[in-house]
Amino acid sequence: MRVPKYKGVVDVLATQIRDGRWPAGHRLPTHRRLAADEGIAVVTASRVYAELEAMGLVSSEQGRGTFVRDLAAATGDDVDQREVAVDAIDLSFNYPAIPGQADLLRQALRDLASAGDLEALLRYQPHRGRVQDRAAVAHHLRRRGLDIGRERVLIVNGAQHGLTVAAMALLQPGDVVAVDALTYPGFVVLARTLGLELAPLPLTEIGPDLDALDQLCRRRRVRAVYAMPTMHNPLGWVLDDAQRAQLVSITSRYEVTIIEDASYAYLADDAPPPLATLAPDRTIYVSGLSKSIAPGLRIGFLVAPAALVPALERAIRATTWHTPAITAAIATRWLTDGTVERLETQKRDDARLRQSIAADVLAGLPLVRHPSSYFVWLPLPQDARPDRIAAALADQGIAVSTAEPFATTPTVPHALRLALGSVGLPELRAALPVVRAEIDQDPYR
Repeated sequence: MRVPKYKGVVDVLATQIRDGRWPAGHRLPTHRRLAADEGIAVVTASRVYAELEAMGLVSSEQGRGTFVRDLAAATGDDVDQREVAVDAIDLSFNYPAIPGQADLLRQALRDLASAGDLEALLRYQPHRGRVQDRAAVAHHLRRRGLDIGRERVLIVNGAQHGLTVAAMALLQPGDVVAVDALTYPGFVVLARTLGLELAPLPLTEIGPDLDALDQLCRRRRVRAVYAMPTMHNPLGWVLDDAQRAQLVSITSRYEVTIIEDASYAYLADDAPPPLATLAPDRTIYVSGLSKSIAPGLRIGFLVAPAALVPALERAIRATTWHTPAITAAIATRWLTDGTVERLETQKRDDARLRQSIAADVLAGLPLVRHPSSYFVWLPLPQDARPDRIAAALADQGIAVSTAEPFATTPTVPHALRLALGSVGLPELRAALPVVRAEIDQDPYR
């Protein structure tokens, strides 16, 4: 079989980059120059660079050119948690913890062992969760403005599983889902796995461009909108009442389902009502206790219109059958005895303290953040090299995220996301000045 000539060019350049002939940050020839050097058409040269970018070897930056990537840094498909060194300061993932949580777990296990029917917890459970577990979640969510009954609640294995269940129940391969141009990476990989088409919405300073959403819905059959109206990850937005009303109006007009991700909503004081209260007949509300309590407590929950509950229940059965009853029993105990509420209050205070530290150390940089969130979005100058900065910080024992896992557009912003909640305060105070120094001295700026 005849191999196209441009494939040979791709192979040669890929080998040279992997062998280190072209160092990270090296600007490759322009498309026109490459075409002239290799005797191919300009459009074919563009195809060469597109394939190299898909392989994670180069990054194309509009108006600047094509650059060799640092192969030690994360690739654009790296939406998974990367293993970091044991002694590294991890600012790439959030798993906030409050001192004393391990003691709470020990006591909960003792209580569970001394009370109730333990044997019953080892049996198969209802797919959408036990009645008492769903009732506890419904009561808990009333503090977030959701006045619901247990019949609309489904228990799942964490918020990520909840997103998976929602997408599997509602969407088919090829369906169009509107998302923010920067969004939660877990939903991005879920959409790719299920063959969904993500349609990115441009960003404004205060939220997604909802006029663009309206225009998108006019042009195309949008089946769902994935939204984080309260404490957006990674930008920290909390949409105001007017924005929520506009979003609900658009989805109502075009009969679009809303998937509302509220994983970090507990951090926002006095937030407007959830979208699920404004559009209860077309919104699936997804949240959990991984962020507010601990990732190891894999409990999430969905609030859905009654008409969608059977389809969601079937998706739970197809994926996990049911959430482990032992874990659910601990979560229910903490929901009902006030432990979850206390921990959420403590974590809001903790997040505010960490944000104040970040604001002091990174003063003068264009930070995008919420004062009680656990992350900071840090835009960089257009001539900066985020992958180089991330790699240099990794060499110094500090892990950070670039914008690539969060981006849903072909052009990836020059930015870093700093997760503030996974290290102790002394480590955070030690790491942030190093991050600041590395940005200030980036050699590719």
